Amino acid sequence: MGDASSVNACYAVVAAVALCNVAGLISPPFSEKEEKVPKTNHWGAVSAAAGTLVALGLLLTIMLVVLEARPAEATFPGKSGKLAYSGDEGPNADYEIYTIKSGGGSKFNVTDDARGNYAPCYSPSGKQIVYTAYDGNDEEIYKINVGGGGRVQLTDNSTDDYWPCYSPSGKKIAFSGYDGNDSEIYTINSGGGGRVQLTDNSTSDSNPDYSPSGKKIAFSGYDGNDREIYTINAGGGSKFNVTDNGNADYSPSYSPSGKKIAYEGEEGPNADYEIYTINVGGGSKFNVTDNGNDDYEPFWGSS
Repeated sequence: MGDASSVNACYAVVAAVALCNVAGLISPPFSEKEEKVPKTNHWGAVSAAAGTLVALGLLLTIMLVVLEARPAEATFPGKSGKLAYSGDEGPNADYEIYTIKSGGGSKFNVTDDARGNYAPCYSPSGKQIVYTAYDGNDEEIYKINVGGGGRVQLTDNSTDDYWPCYSPSGKKIAFSGYDGNDSEIYTINSGGGGRVQLTDNSTSDSNPDYSPSGKKIAFSGYDGNDREIYTINAGGGSKFNVTDNGNADYSPSYSPSGKKIAYEGEEGPNADYEIYTINVGGGSKFNVTDNGNDDYEPFWGSS
């Protein structure tokens, strides 16, 4: 998601569950503020036989995947291209991946499979899009050519994988996946295979974002009390708690210089969500927004 001079800019839709958050095992992907359940029919027999589960966040079906509207990330240096996003505008009223010019106009339907496709993220070359999709059993990571076609399933297991993002080199993809107990941060090769589990704990980790150098990954993780922003080496190892406070912090986004991280935090005087920045080494945070309204999903662009 972050890159050498990246602007985090695609669009993602993720579906949401908020129960069990007190245990830190099923935490919202970036926020506890409002759960939104997309109108999808990709759950097949589950939604047909148990429509009420949709309103409950599909807790009995997915257990962890929390899909809520959220921008995906990673545009890379170069001439501005089209925006990728997930929309429930298809003939089957499920979520599909679209591209559109930044100035608006006609959209292009990249995926069209009536299964539900979310969280698009461009490759550095701009030729492919990685995203999350339902494979008939659970959520997996796929990539597809920007013109449609050439779809490749990158993960294939019995647990949910979501929130993919390319590394700045385009050789790796980071994502959040369910390990049987909670969500953890993983990487795979951009062509699939080579899966590496970077975090391994008893709490939920989500929202990975690559540093511009590709050497670090920022993510939101539970510290036993609330969600904090952490960083970890892209190859794994010890994690570093960047924010370390008594409030919930989500959605990290590296600055183009790699020296700071923007994020959303429930730390305003009105207990609302505001946008903050902080040095990658931690320390004092800077309150970018300060009002009585919720501000979400910061993505750091280049000037």
